Amino acid sequence: MTLVLASRSVARRAVLQGAGVTFETAGSGVDEDAAKAALLAGGADPRGVAEALAELKALAVSRGRSDLVIGADQTLEFEGRLYDKAETLAEARARLKILRGKPHRLHSAVAVARDGAVIWRETVSATLTMRAFSDAFLEAYLAAEGGAALGSVGCYRLEAQGAQLFASIEGDYFTILGLPLMGLLDLLRRRGELAQ
Repeated sequence: MTLVLASRSVARRAVLQGAGVTFETAGSGVDEDAAKAALLAGGADPRGVAEALAELKALAVSRGRSDLVIGADQTLEFEGRLYDKAETLAEARARLKILRGKPHRLHSAVAVARDGAVIWRETVSATLTMRAFSDAFLEAYLAAEGGAALGSVGCYRLEAQGAQLFASIEGDYFTILGLPLMGLLDLLRRRGELAQ
């Protein structure tokens, strides 16, 4: 059986590769913006949006195939509001200024589907508190990160210089990278996809 990651995310691929999991990747084709808008209009909270999008991605790729398909999504919640990825460095600068000195939550959801049905799901959240960094630090950070800051919903890569933005972190490292890994690895072992 082939394991398929329904994502083109560099961070998610790196997490699975680092754990020694053999897999293929496939784009889900899900219109995330439209799905997110519909979910929010229906009253979904940021955690619920992540869960629904992870399932939609897994289901979209799994229809008509017996492979195990992993779908994942991550949302950032700050003061009860859902934030999307910044599209420009100016937007990233404004986002980081809003988050500066305060906590926010990342909700990372993962779903596994087969033959068009979800067979397993898990959502894990982490709370990250940014330190009260200076404007000068912020400018140096954005100059160093450049477009890479736009690749995550929080405008940071914890596995890179983004680690310097934080005063404290409560939660699992893999959750912050966007793919809760421990439960997923356990599922794969139980299904015989990984060695016991």
